[in-house]
Amino acid sequence: MRNPVANLACIVLSMLGLATPAVADESMRCGSWIVTSEATVEELINKCGEPATKDVSTADVYAAGPQPNRSRKVGVTTTERWTYDRGPQAFRMIVTIVDGKLKSIDRAK
Repeated sequence: MRNPVANLACIVLSMLGLATPAVADESMRCGSWIVTSEATVEELINKCGEPATKDVSTADVYAAGPQPNRSRKVGVTTTERWTYDRGPQAFRMIVTIVDGKLKSIDRAK
């Protein structure tokens, strides 16, 4: 039977994998600007303004501990999902920011 902490570590690490940018990452037009996932959060706000909504979640990050089948907390990761509502003629855009760095831009489905 696995240690419950080890199970949680697997879940957290799996979630972190989902937060990485997709190969077919979107870009987003904000007025005359184009923003990609290469931009900084500061550039995003300067070009697009504040999002319509922000969802923030945190998760503990675990690594293998000094004893077999044990893990230890090594930090915390923060994931933000910002939604930009671009009006009735355009898709809403979801921007994912992990630990203060823009990771992906995707169309809302």
